[in-house]
Amino acid sequence: MRRLESGKVSLRPAQQEDRLHVRRWLAHPQVQAWWSNAASAEAEISLAMSSQAALCRIVEKDRAPIGYAQAVEMGLWAGPQPAGAAPGSWNVDLLIAAGQQCGRALGGVALARLVEEVFATTLAVACCALVPIRNESTARACEAARFRWRQICNDPLLGPSWLMVRERPP
Repeated sequence: MRRLESGKVSLRPAQQEDRLHVRRWLAHPQVQAWWSNAASAEAEISLAMSSQAALCRIVEKDRAPIGYAQAVEMGLWAGPQPAGAAPGSWNVDLLIAAGQQCGRALGGVALARLVEEVFATTLAVACCALVPIRNESTARACEAARFRWRQICNDPLLGPSWLMVRERPP
């Protein structure tokens, strides 16, 4: 797989040896604000990493791992899809390790790169993110990646969450 870069932020395919980084990042309270508890988040990431229908990426800054990003076709979700998500949409998730300066800016760049890869390599009609309403920083990162607010959903793990959508460009 090719490395996608924007300035000093790049995405590379996640490998099994990256799981230790991911587990450590999931323990941070700021990360759990979007990903819920560490055990369920790690299970979700494990499922994505074992699926051929998911894009799992490590976010790097200056070639050092600083986060994890994934995109999964929404039809593979275990629970009900949000009502505002069109069939053929992909769900995107991202975490930037706690302690990273400019996390929102880095998250916005990484999320934009992930969405570009989804649209370049799949037939996805849109990319969607469920963002807990209490997590303004993540919502701003989604806005930086050109996501638009669609509606509020009640996610069983995250509670009330914004459904944010970026549709495939024409």
